[in-house]
Amino acid sequence: MKVTKRGEYALRALLALAFVHEQRTLNLREIAEQEKLPLKFLEQIMIVLKRNNFVESTKGKHGGYALSRLPEEITLGEIIRAVDGPLAPLGTRREIEKKVRRNDRESGLYAVLLDVRNAISEILDKKTLADVCEKSLQLARTGPGLQMYYI
Repeated sequence: MKVTKRGEYALRALLALAFVHEQRTLNLREIAEQEKLPLKFLEQIMIVLKRNNFVESTKGKHGGYALSRLPEEITLGEIIRAVDGPLAPLGTRREIEKKVRRNDRESGLYAVLLDVRNAISEILDKKTLADVCEKSLQLARTGPGLQMYYI
């Protein structure tokens, strides 16, 4: 699995919104500056996020974007799937399962790749934006240095 720049930027934009959830909205320029993202690319990403009901927008002087659901209800897995497609490099779970069932010389390979896909999916489908915000705040309190994130 590889998260594209589009996926990474979508996650970062949604995290920015999660940190201010129920306090205020953020406009595109604020998100782009805060996260150091290219504005034009961010515009395209926000369209995808809005179409997939992760964000809602309001117009006007104090308008901007806000999460359309609670940060506790939005998982990293659903975001990545919406923006980048399947979590597995070889397609969806069903597509890989079909290759395993062929019972040919490569079935074992696809069984291992399915296990990898399932492990990734299990982690990303449990972790929410709220979890990541909490982890970021925790890491900020402990200071610089490499921290281990145990799942």
